[in-house]
Amino acid sequence: MPDDRRYPIGKYEPQPFSAATKKQWLADIKYLPRLLENALLNLDEAQLYTPYRDGGWTVQQVVHHVADSHINAYCRFKLGITEDNPVIRPYDEKNWAELHDTNLPVNLSITLLHALHARLYDLLSSLEESAWERTVMHPEHNREMTLWYLLGSYAWHGRHHVAHITSLRNRMKW
Repeated sequence: MPDDRRYPIGKYEPQPFSAATKKQWLADIKYLPRLLENALLNLDEAQLYTPYRDGGWTVQQVVHHVADSHINAYCRFKLGITEDNPVIRPYDEKNWAELHDTNLPVNLSITLLHALHARLYDLLSSLEESAWERTVMHPEHNREMTLWYLLGSYAWHGRHHVAHITSLRNRMKW
């Protein structure tokens, strides 16, 4: 298989509901901030400004992107839990990754993720099994998505971006 630096763990593949998968995906949510923080250990400024692939975001942008994305995830889950099939708002992640605040130290987004994921994990851990079938409408994809689908997607998303950083570190021997 060729080296696909865009998808180092492969693309997200939805899974049918199971208690074991739920447990794993919730653990992915719970531990993402720590895994991301560990992936950044001892990187210097030059390394943080290195793209994880040609034409890709820098490590710094990746970290801030994860925070931006998971803030949206938190809002999407809360909407899906409290409203009937709400329309969720898409955002231009590429443009967000180029905004000035992505020049701030990565520890700000790591700190944000620790707090955000503690709340997100607590919220999602409290859901009854039937709640995972609740839906949100994603207008950009023109489709309904269950909360179960979102859980898997965001669990994958965190692992995906941690792998961007760890794969880069391995290739560069950092």
